[in-house]
Amino acid sequence: MEPEIIVNMLARWGHLLFGITWIGILYYFNFIQGGYFKSASAEGLADAKAKLAPSALWWFRWAALFTFLTGLVLMYGLQKMGGLNPFIIAGATMGTLMFLNVWGIIWPNQKIALGMVEGDGPAAGAKALLASRTNTLFSGPMVFAMLAGPHFSQSGAGYGAAVSGTGLWAALAIIVALEINGIVGKQGPMTTVRGVIVSSLVLTAVLVAVLIML
Repeated sequence: MEPEIIVNMLARWGHLLFGITWIGILYYFNFIQGGYFKSASAEGLADAKAKLAPSALWWFRWAALFTFLTGLVLMYGLQKMGGLNPFIIAGATMGTLMFLNVWGIIWPNQKIALGMVEGDGPAAGAKALLASRTNTLFSGPMVFAMLAGPHFSQSGAGYGAAVSGTGLWAALAIIVALEINGIVGKQGPMTTVRGVIVSSLVLTAVLVAVLIML
C-alpha cells in the first residue's frame, strides 16, 4: 500500500476523532454549561470556573488545532487529486474561521472571564460568547458542506465541480460577513440555544441553495 494512502486514511480518521471532540465540547459549552452557569449557586459556579471550565477549554482548543491540522493534510491530498469543489471550499473556510475564533478570540477572552488572567471579565465573556455562538452557527453548514463535497455529486457543486462560480463567491461573502459580525457585532437571534440551533439550520439551507443554484 502506498504511503500517501496510509497518510490520507490516518488523516481522515484523526480529523473525525478530533472534530467530534471539538464540536462536542463546543455544543457542551453552548447548550449545557452556559445554562448551568446562570443557575448555579455561588459555590458551584466558583468551583466550575476554577476546575471544570479550564479543563474543558484545554481539550477544546487542542482538539480544534488538531482538527485543523489534519484538515490541511486532507485538503492537500484533495488538491493533488483535483477533488476540491465549492462545498469543500465553503466548509474548509468555515472550519478555518472556527479554528481561528477558538485560539484568537474564545481562549484569550475566556482566560479573562474565568479570572485566569487580569482584565475586564464581563466584556471578555461577551466577546468569547459571541465567537462561540458564531462557531455554533457555522458548525451545521460546515459539517454538511464537508459531507456534501464528496457525496453530493449530483448537486452541481459537489465532487468534480470546478472551484469557481457565482455561488461559491456568494457563499464565501455570506460566511465572511457572519464572521465579521462574530468579531464586532451582536448575538441577535443566537442569544438563546434554540435561536442558535435554528440559525445554524437556516444558514445551512441558505448556503446549500446558493452553492447549487447560483
